[in-house]
Amino acid sequence: MSSDPWGRVDETGTVYVRTADGEKVVGSWQAGSPEEALAYFERKYEGLVVEIGLLEKRVKTTDLSAKDARTAIDHLRTQVDEHHAVGDLDALGKRLDALVTTVDKRREERKAEKAKQTDEAKAAKEKLVVEAEELAQSDQWRSAGERLRALVDTWKGLPRLDRKADDELWHRFSHARSAFSKRRKAHFASLDAQREEARKAKEKLVTEAESLSKSTDWGATAARYRDLMTEWKAAGRAQREFEDDLWNRFRGAQDVFFAARGETFAERDAEQGENLKLKEELAAEAEKLVPVKDLKSARAAFRALNERWEAVGHVPRDARPKVEGRMQAVERALQESEENEWKRTNPEARARAAGLTGQLQDAVVKLQKQIDTARAAGNNAKADKLARELEGRQALLDQAMKGLEEFGG
Repeated sequence: MSSDPWGRVDETGTVYVRTADGEKVVGSWQAGSPEEALAYFERKYEGLVVEIGLLEKRVKTTDLSAKDARTAIDHLRTQVDEHHAVGDLDALGKRLDALVTTVDKRREERKAEKAKQTDEAKAAKEKLVVEAEELAQSDQWRSAGERLRALVDTWKGLPRLDRKADDELWHRFSHARSAFSKRRKAHFASLDAQREEARKAKEKLVTEAESLSKSTDWGATAARYRDLMTEWKAAGRAQREFEDDLWNRFRGAQDVFFAARGETFAERDAEQGENLKLKEELAAEAEKLVPVKDLKSARAAFRALNERWEAVGHVPRDARPKVEGRMQAVERALQESEENEWKRTNPEARARAAGLTGQLQDAVVKLQKQIDTARAAGNNAKADKLARELEGRQALLDQAMKGLEEFGG
């Protein structure tokens, strides 16, 4: 018979371990000495000590899940409870109990942290939704569009909520973006309609101006031409491809009339001399507008000067090219400034670019919703296929947005 502080071997070869509840049978040992039997089961105990130590370290230093930790603890507890080792099994049981407490505490902490992160993500998404709904009513088409795209990127970086809450918020978010896109498209469509109305109105003005070009009722016709000019300015700009031709016809009809009137008044040399002085003064005043600093005010000032110019009447034929050339030089400078401004804004091209951009944005939103629906349904294959299609549409959208930015809005 052989024994140590934690176990013994009796005459029959039965091995016992001492516990707080008394001795427990560990096993039977028939080959070799009793000391070898105790040494064997003590090594098994040491093995349990090592395994428990390793598990304690994993729980402390890794992100081992609570489920996996409890499975490992239960496995070790079964080995301790089966008493197939010689050593302080009660101490090992207490270490396992302490480990259970640690795992449960960590599980609750992780649960609380996850709940906190979910609450923060929900609050962040609600904030994005509120801002998107406010932007949906904005008329700042460029800045609001850029901000909405930034909000989408922010949304993608936030954790998902539970399906119902996430879907509800995304629906509001997506609806706000769609509403903005529809309003923007309607705005530019309205601009096109306004320019078409301007074209029709100017067509009528040109027709009347051409019908008056042969009139010899100098005073009434000149007054009517001034009224037609006022109506022309009030009509707004037509589409670029029509505006220049309409203006040339309108101005040409006036030129025919005023040229005929000028020839009729050619004999009024004294009056023409005074007219020349007035036009030279007007030309000098007009020349002060160049170089053009403020196009709007310069254009208004030139229109006022031009109206006064037209009201002055004929000047001597030999003096006319020089004095008119001075005014024409100023007019060309204003036209060049206006053309530069027109090229910079180019509303028609910008409207087309904005329409294309809106269509692509709608397509991107639709694909994203389909992807989310597929993911939620667990159809990852379909979602991956849609995601590849989304990448292509997003690339086209990025190109369209760059083109739109070149038009300044």
